[in-house]
Amino acid sequence: QVQLVESGGGLEQAGGSLRLSCAASGRAFSSYAMGWFRRPPGKEREFVAYISRSATNTLYADAVKGRFTISRDNAKNTVDLQMNSLKPEDTAVYYCAADLSLFPSAAVSSESRYDYWGQGTQVTVSS
Repeated sequence: QVQLVESGGGLEQAGGSLRLSCAASGRAFSSYAMGWFRRPPGKEREFVAYISRSATNTLYADAVKGRFTISRDNAKNTVDLQMNSLKPEDTAVYYCAADLSLFPSAAVSSESRYDYWGQGTQVTVSS
């Protein structure tokens, strides 16, 4: 079992920055990869970013590449999402997710890859 709790959401103006954090507990944090997803208003949940167990590999959605940075601290059991140059279209509920798969068959951008999810944190970007 893995428990995930997001924090750091809020209201920000376009062009500003926010930093989201996800605290994990229950299983050795360094044993699984992590992802961030988001659900914009009225839309399906979509992939944002991925980071491997040792932070060796990261992957970003095209919409956030160059603006968002995913990082993790295996000593603190946290994964962060630094969001810069925010746009109104970044408005969404943001979720962190844990990928425990040893032999994954789904892409890191697929929701089915992930085994545990946080409750989400709201990010609103005003124009």
